[in-house]
Amino acid sequence: MSDSPGWASPGSSPSDPPPSSGDGASGGGADGRPPVGKAPGAGAPGQQPPAAPQGWGAAPPPPPGQPGWGGQPGWDQWNQPPAAKPGVIPLRPLGVGEILDGAISTARAHWRTVLGIALGVAVMIQLASTVATGVWLRDNSGLQALETKTEPTMDDLREALNGMLSTLGVGMLATLIGTVLATAMLTVVVSRAVLGRPVSLGEAWRDSRPQLLRLLGLTLLVGLVVTGAIVLGTLPGVLLAFSGSTAGGTVLGLLGGFAGILVAVWLWVRYCLSAPALMLERQGVIAALRRSAKLVRNSWWRIFGIQLLTLVLVFIIGMIIELPASFLAPVLSGDGLDSFLTGTTAEMSWTYLTVIGIGAVLSSTVTLPLSAGVTALLYMDQRIRREALDLELARAAGVPGHGQQPSGGVPGNAPGT
Repeated sequence: MSDSPGWASPGSSPSDPPPSSGDGASGGGADGRPPVGKAPGAGAPGQQPPAAPQGWGAAPPPPPGQPGWGGQPGWDQWNQPPAAKPGVIPLRPLGVGEILDGAISTARAHWRTVLGIALGVAVMIQLASTVATGVWLRDNSGLQALETKTEPTMDDLREALNGMLSTLGVGMLATLIGTVLATAMLTVVVSRAVLGRPVSLGEAWRDSRPQLLRLLGLTLLVGLVVTGAIVLGTLPGVLLAFSGSTAGGTVLGLLGGFAGILVAVWLWVRYCLSAPALMLERQGVIAALRRSAKLVRNSWWRIFGIQLLTLVLVFIIGMIIELPASFLAPVLSGDGLDSFLTGTTAEMSWTYLTVIGIGAVLSSTVTLPLSAGVTALLYMDQRIRREALDLELARAAGVPGHGQQPSGGVPGNAPGT
């Protein structure tokens, strides 16, 4: 680990395997644990090994025929002490269930703070989207012409397009700002929950505020890179279609679009840990992207699977929560159940938009902490696996046998703050 306590990344390449020593006299692994096959405290011949620290003692040798780690005599994996758990996760490499449980446990243990963040962000996003929809689309004559006229005029198309683009722009801007705020503050909450420490809404805001502009730039850059991959994939087919070869352009566009989507997914997973790296390590935008790429290296498929599972869970939970609002909205607005049962668009009255908005707020309030918590815990899990962050967290949490917490070294804060 780094000499600087806290979340700061080590100065050397932490995610690369350490070079092996030719004479085998190394005193320990890169993660601070004793080397495989050697009991803790073993030193040069004739020296008395120091007493093992509390909670980290050497286990007795395995019985005959039962190898230790790596098939060599040494620590017996069945006699190791259980991992410390000062907060919502055990301080060891995590499984998928433990990551999901840690995100849920964070919301339960700090429900006031998490609820305040998620509910406030959800209300802000949905209020902007609802107002924009009501202003530009509720009485849009262009949209009405598209539904009623068999041959709408260019003015109808222009008015409908202006209304939809205006509503989409306001919604995207509100979503961007809300996502940045939720990601920043919830990441801070998770970092405290891992240590078993309380955190208030004011503390989460104070700790996350210095990095908000950088996180905004990071979010925009990642979105631009991911979207750009899809656009570049489909662009040759579009150009070919405009040049006159419609069939060839369509085929090339579909193939290029599929390839672009694959590249976009690969890039999204590669940089999905950049936000917690930026927030907790106080990194810059480019440094956070490089940090995420290093942590994801050789673990792409595992991280992709966990993130995909989280997206599926978020989608299912959101649909379940929003379904009653989708059922009640047309009824309360006077349209009855016809639009709900037939799948047609109901009249966008303010009553309809308000009920739909309430359902969306409840859905986002529940799902935002889950998605942000999983990403933050994935980042910590990768650092535990590659950099022995569990030892640093145990020391910072005051777990017996892991030393004292140096001054100015609370994970989640920059050293000296």
